[in-house]
Amino acid sequence: MYYICRMYYRRKILLSLLEVFDGELEKIQLQKLLLLLNKTQEKPSYDFVPYKFGCFSFQANADLNTMIKYEQVESTNNTWKKIDSVSYIESLKNSDKKALSDLKVAFRNKSATELIMLTYKRYPYYAINSTIAKQILNNKELERVESLKNKSDETCLYTIGYEGITLEAYLNKLIKRGVNALVDVRKNSFSMKYGFSKKQLSNACDGVNIHYYHFPELGIESKKRKELNSQKDYDVLFQEYKTENLLNTISVQENVLKLLLQHKRIALTCFESNVCQCHRKPLAEAIGKLPGFSYKLKHIT
Repeated sequence: MYYICRMYYRRKILLSLLEVFDGELEKIQLQKLLLLLNKTQEKPSYDFVPYKFGCFSFQANADLNTMIKYEQVESTNNTWKKIDSVSYIESLKNSDKKALSDLKVAFRNKSATELIMLTYKRYPYYAINSTIAKQILNNKELERVESLKNKSDETCLYTIGYEGITLEAYLNKLIKRGVNALVDVRKNSFSMKYGFSKKQLSNACDGVNIHYYHFPELGIESKKRKELNSQKDYDVLFQEYKTENLLNTISVQENVLKLLLQHKRIALTCFESNVCQCHRKPLAEAIGKLPGFSYKLKHIT
């Protein structure tokens, strides 16, 4: 009962979605219906990325897997099934109750393939990485999908932090800029924030056709990041980083430059959203001074 009271609202949305569709949905159906539901919400419960079969929420998938442990759902190869007896619909906002009811009326007889086609047509951005788009869309629809892909061949070094945003929102920032490779420059690639530990982030990148690399040598030890209370504290830390780490890792920085030449559009990543409080800024500037660098440097906000 304690868990139910403290349950994330978004998980109640998932369980209610399953409930109104008779307790069970194909996994692809659930993702598509969840996107359609989210489009009606003032504050969407989940974010999505363009995945192999269209829209996909890593967070929703993680929530469902967590709820297996609480014996609320069970998973088969193809379906999610609600197995607890609690009804969560009455705990939802009235607007979400109505949205779920409308969703059932509109889509209760739609197959997974029909829902894929429908979401591709309504929201073609989510089809840009699809492996099956050519099988279900006509030429005009495919052209619309293609027009949403960033096809810039201009070489560019980006930097990005993941503080304060979801994994999906973070990946969409990269995708929309045509980033082909992510270079993790954290000393320690473990994160308490869902999706940003090394294995999770690497797998997520793979799912949206972005290469992942990790160069811990370019990071700053955690113990040096304590007691950072002002911009001056950060400036002192980064001055030390420049005179010690950056001078001793030139060969590693050169490897990053090689990746830039190979992939054309890459992004250095760490935690902080404020680039002036992250070592990726002096690192990017150091790479920009290497022989042969004559490209743009941009910080993604």
